[in-house]
Amino acid sequence: MKWFSPERANALIPKLAPLVDELLAHRRELAIKLLENDPALHGMPAPGVHLARPRSPFGMPRFGDLKSEIVRLIHRIESLGCIVKDIDLGLVDFPSFRENVPVYLCWKAGEPEVSFWHTTDTGFQEREPIDFV
Repeated sequence: MKWFSPERANALIPKLAPLVDELLAHRRELAIKLLENDPALHGMPAPGVHLARPRSPFGMPRFGDLKSEIVRLIHRIESLGCIVKDIDLGLVDFPSFRENVPVYLCWKAGEPEVSFWHTTDTGFQEREPIDFV
């Protein structure tokens, strides 16, 4: 496991931000496609409900390529040593220490730098401004 100082985490942001932006774009695209293909939105019965209707021989689309791209991006981001915490918000944590206790430095897509931290058993809602080095 890699350990990050705030400076080391911030040095990674220029490389990390475009990957997270791409992840967010793919996640939005998948959400839209899933909604567009939701049978309930088109007056069709839920899967497993069999009515006498013509059916496509292709079945429901699964969007495997898009899902695979999302997984690939998550792996690429995490290969840098950070942890993807929320693909809807673009939350990324960096393992660190505060007073010799493991913590996470916390960054959200769109923020100019890593400016917050939280304990390993809490999350984004409990993050605090970085006041240590």
